[in-house]
Amino acid sequence: MSTGRAQGWSFSAPLWRWREGSWHFVTVPQAVSDEVDEAVGDATGGFGSVRVEVTVGATVWRTSLFPSTEEAAYVLPVKKAVRTAEGLLEGEPAQVTVRLVTG
Repeated sequence: MSTGRAQGWSFSAPLWRWREGSWHFVTVPQAVSDEVDEAVGDATGGFGSVRVEVTVGATVWRTSLFPSTEEAAYVLPVKKAVRTAEGLLEGEPAQVTVRLVTG
């Protein structure tokens, strides 16, 4: 479920691994992806990326959301330090809050 307040959204989604690599992601739900698209308009970065501040548990970091045609939504990379600090496991849901970074 999303909460679109002050350019921020909270949702829960499972952590997944990109193919056989070490990259792990969370897929931003379609409704939230649509709201992010609406909020940023044409102001995206390289590859259509959107700068965000992310909170998972007690961990806060800055990264980008990336559009995924495979997922038909944005995907959020979750680095190993965050997965370790928050005890996130592949296939398990992560509670995520993303806020747009401006400027």
